Amino acid sequence: MSQPRDDSPADHSALFDEAERCLRALAGDHARLRDDQWAAIRALVVEHRRALVVQRTGWGKSAVYFVATALLRARGAGPTVIVSPLLALMRNQIDAADRAGIHARTINSANTEDWEQIYAEVEHGAVDVLLVSPERLNNPDFRDLVLPKLAASAGLVVVDEAHCISDWGHDFRPDYRRLRTLFAELPPGVPVLATTATANARVTRDVADQLGAGTLVLRGPLDRESLRLAVVRLRTAEQRLGWLADHLAELPGSGIVYTLTVAAAHEVAGLLRERGYAVAAYSGQTDPAERLQAEQDLLDNKLKALVATSALGMGFDKPDLGFIVHVGAPQSPVAYYQQIGRAGRGVRRAEVILLPGLEDRDIWAYFASLAFPPEPVVRATLAALGGSTTSTGALESRVDLSRSRLEMMLKVLDVDGAVRRVKGGWVATGREWAYDRERYERVAAERSRERQAMLDYIGTDSCRMEFLRRQLDDPTATPCGRCDNCTGRCWSAVVSAAGAAQARDRLRRPGV
Repeated sequence: MSQPRDDSPADHSALFDEAERCLRALAGDHARLRDDQWAAIRALVVEHRRALVVQRTGWGKSAVYFVATALLRARGAGPTVIVSPLLALMRNQIDAADRAGIHARTINSANTEDWEQIYAEVEHGAVDVLLVSPERLNNPDFRDLVLPKLAASAGLVVVDEAHCISDWGHDFRPDYRRLRTLFAELPPGVPVLATTATANARVTRDVADQLGAGTLVLRGPLDRESLRLAVVRLRTAEQRLGWLADHLAELPGSGIVYTLTVAAAHEVAGLLRERGYAVAAYSGQTDPAERLQAEQDLLDNKLKALVATSALGMGFDKPDLGFIVHVGAPQSPVAYYQQIGRAGRGVRRAEVILLPGLEDRDIWAYFASLAFPPEPVVRATLAALGGSTTSTGALESRVDLSRSRLEMMLKVLDVDGAVRRVKGGWVATGREWAYDRERYERVAAERSRERQAMLDYIGTDSCRMEFLRRQLDDPTATPCGRCDNCTGRCWSAVVSAAGAAQARDRLRRPGV
């Protein structure tokens, strides 16, 4: 049910003062609302609009939805539902909400034993914020039994990392497609907020279109004044590992070393441990308890670095993170911008170093091969489903697709209405379905353009931060005056003989 609007200047002034009090409870006595934060909060609380906020990491996007939640709850609105992609983000946000007196709970695969109690708390009005992982949106029981109730009673719906909605984005996630249905089923007057730090103009338009007509879009400059960007080009894998081991001690504080593959994360971590560094490997395959411990150890400065895949990305918040090193280049400048945005939030200087490799292109080609399958494979899958319920495992044995790629395709088909996920597996609906070949080809072409842009970033002799900001269609992009190209101060590409030898010996071990 929509809330009455506060329309007079006096009401707006009182609401602004109330919003700043909420912000100070959340972020400390020094905190003051930015103009666009207030614009978004007013749009949500007063006008009950839908808004898309595209702002750099560390800008304060989470403050917008927590302050809006406090104001809406004070006016009798239902709980805020936040769709958030990573458990690390959920834990950080719950802690932040508690500091501001906002009671938050989370629904995800790690706390299934608490779900019934949490649902009861929501029904009794004891929960101000419910955080939901996007994977829940495609769970049959949650989709059919829980989601309709949440949609009917929500006072605000928030989509964090909203670029994941768009298949034009660098990190499209099929589970996010379910949000289109959620938006359409919300009662009139329920405000919606979508937030991201990494959306170019095309992705911004796509997400805004999915939110609906009249969506307020607030975009800000994407410069990160603390970051010092550099590229160090070394010919071989052993030289890159040797260089990293030689120079890691020179990097400020603690940080993240990103790799492109799980195997590389373990190899790099193993070499660095042999050189006496306190590091841990981190990937989507790491045991959840070990991931939690590794994150906490980094937060507590017990580690020099986490050596991680992109699984450590969105939402990990350590304000004093002093460096990001990439051993291998991500597939797009936008993905790279997102990952380096973890550093330098609460310190004046953070080092950002890319160590590209010749093998990066082969790895990119492999990931590109995992895109949405060609039409004959999709049709064969629909035929294999037939009219009976079939488990993912059984279906995998009938079609020529890996488990992960098959699940991705089925989630897309589910939202398109061609299949439905039910208890025990999947069933074909029999509804007519059209293969959007033109769109898939355009997306593939966009991915190819992004890969070339990443190569251009590596080779540019112009400002690196300006290059990244232009990839994100930031109209205020100008030379940063801080990167290696702007200053002429470059990291040495010299690798010690001992460092290169140790890296070579490790890479030549059986099984590597």
